[in-house]
Amino acid sequence: MRSILVANPKGGSGKTTLATHLAGYLASLGRQVVLADLDRQQSAAGWLRRRPPQLPTIHSHLASKKSLRPDWMVIDSPAGLHGDKLTAAVKLAELVIVPVQPSAFDMLATGDFLNVLREEKAVRKEKSQVAMVGMRVDPRTRSTAELAEFLLAVEFPVLTYLRDAQLYIQCANEGVSLFDLPPSRAARDVEQWQPLLEWISAY
Repeated sequence: MRSILVANPKGGSGKTTLATHLAGYLASLGRQVVLADLDRQQSAAGWLRRRPPQLPTIHSHLASKKSLRPDWMVIDSPAGLHGDKLTAAVKLAELVIVPVQPSAFDMLATGDFLNVLREEKAVRKEKSQVAMVGMRVDPRTRSTAELAEFLLAVEFPVLTYLRDAQLYIQCANEGVSLFDLPPSRAARDVEQWQPLLEWISAY
């Protein structure tokens, strides 16, 4: 089983959005996928309960059968992840994705988190690969330009920028991912995901 950890100690950074859509993408490929929701708010678990039964199955880590042999586990981590819990989570995951939004508060918290993440043994020994994703961006705004400047100074690869779109809210409400929707409805956003999906497939 391969694991993806979505992590940022800042609440509201976009972790659940990334985790649910990644799980939806991997399930759409016919993979056996487990979605682990470690956040106290249980937003990803709620999304999973709303998921229509006719869509590709995504298993909850709490309800998975012992006989299940998943291909992927996607981990939606809690806000404030640090210390031994961070070390254990990073050690478990081959891939770590850090979302960051274009605000001063988010960039400051993320910068501090990346300093800690660099010191994790699994990251230093390159057993866990780390990459960044810009969330809820509007290219017309100054804040997005500031986010791009911030990410230029980050040593980890910046995979893509995902726009601030109502479609993500609709997907959250319906328990679906972009990859469950007709191409005519989701093509623009799916295109922004391609660099991230290619990075995952490379591992």
